[in-house]
Formats: sequence, structure tokens, C-alpha cells
Amino acid sequence: MQDMKLWECKIIWALGIGHWELSISIICSFLIPHARCPMPHSPLFMQTTNRQLNSNYDQSAKTPRIATVHRTTGETNVQVTINLDGRGTCTAATGIPFLDHMLHQIASHGLIDIDVQAKGDWEIDDHHTNEDVGITLGQAFNQALGDRKGIVRFGNFLAPLDEALVQVALDFSGRPHLSYGLQIPTQRVGTYDTQLVREFFAALVNHSQMTLHIRQLDGINSHHIIEATFKAFARATRLAVEIDPRRAGLIPSSKGVL
Repeated sequence: MQDMKLWECKIIWALGIGHWELSISIICSFLIPHARCPMPHSPLFMQTTNRQLNSNYDQSAKTPRIATVHRTTGETNVQVTINLDGRGTCTAATGIPFLDHMLHQIASHGLIDIDVQAKGDWEIDDHHTNEDVGITLGQAFNQALGDRKGIVRFGNFLAPLDEALVQVALDFSGRPHLSYGLQIPTQRVGTYDTQLVREFFAALVNHSQMTLHIRQLDGINSHHIIEATFKAFARATRLAVEIDPRRAGLIPSSKGVL
């Protein structure tokens, strides 16, 4: 009983002078008298903490973040495979050359391996194929991210391409939202209808469950504006899907769920 009272007095004294670290050490020494109880800022404590963080990081890094999604409708047949921890390789055969070119930007600048194979009702127009590629790619992102444990979650990038300057900010929040601020001056780039840029990102956002903001700060050339957008999106995505070693194994939300 005397030991208990002495222990309580020590705790009260330590807290009273603002030494919560000392309080932890006192509690530890009382509960385990012969244990070596490191102070929270001691080298031993930091080594133990870092080992735990590295262990969690290694476990997260070893988990493959690869997904394959196959979507078939009466209008299109699309299959997408992505590897979030890839090297930026891309195989894109959508039947829409400009969209293939943009998918290469996502892969190359996002360091995401992407394989997209699509067949669509091109005899009508490119709308259905363009949208369904966005849907399927979004589903693949959502599947590859899984519960999103350990990811940085947020990404932001400002990409120039000659006179064009586009900013993309995104959040893999689980809440789909698109804020689209491009002013593309021409109806087409080659054979590609520039209205389809928004349709692609809307489909991608809704099915990846991300929040995406796109802002055009400058630009007069349609090709440059669109390509800068895809490059900025790729780099922002790369930042957001990286594993944070200090948050490895944890949901990146104060609520504990996304």
C-alpha cells in the first residue's frame, strides 16, 4: 500500500511540473520493476518507434496494388489493368488516338503501369468509349487502392506546357466531386472532341471516389491545355497514392474511415 501511495505521489509530482514523459517512465517502472523503460524522446524509444514504422511501411510496400477491371456493355468492351507501384509503362488501344496519347501521360508522369484495351461503337462517335474508359480506369484505381491505408491521400501539381499552365488538386477521399475549370478554345484536337475531356474526368472521379479540382491558369492552344491537364493529374495522383511511412497501416483520416 505504501508503495502504491509513493507511486501515486511521484506521478502527481511529475505531472505537476509538466513532465509527462517522466510520468510514463514512473508508471512503466512501477508496473515492471526490472524493465528498461525508455523515455519517449530517448534514442531507445525512437529506435523502437522507427522499427515499428519501418515494419508497417515494409508490410504496406509489399502488398501489391494491382487491379484489373473488365466492363462490357451494349456499346463498349473495356479492360483496364493498373499497377500503382509501376514504372510508367503504358499500352493503350482505345480506338481513340488522342485518348491513347493522354493515357500515356498518366502512366509516364504518374509512374503507374497502365494497360487499356477497348472496343466501342466508334461508328457513332467516341463518346461512349471515352466515358467507359474513364469509368473502368476509375474502378481500377478504387480497387487497387483498397482501404487506402497508409496513402498520402492528397496530391497537388502545377504543370506548364509552353504557354499553357494547369493546376490539379485531388483527394482520394471516398467522396466523388469534380470541379472543372478548363476553357478549351477549339471544338476538336485532331479528331478528338474536346468536350470529352470533361466526360472522361467525370467518369474517372465518380468511380474512383476522388475529389478532383482542375484549374486552367493560362493557355490558348487546345492540345497544350489538355495535355498539361493530364500531366498535372498524373503527378498529383503519384503524390497522393504514395505510401507515407509515418502513416503506414493507418487510414489517412481523423475519422478513421474513408
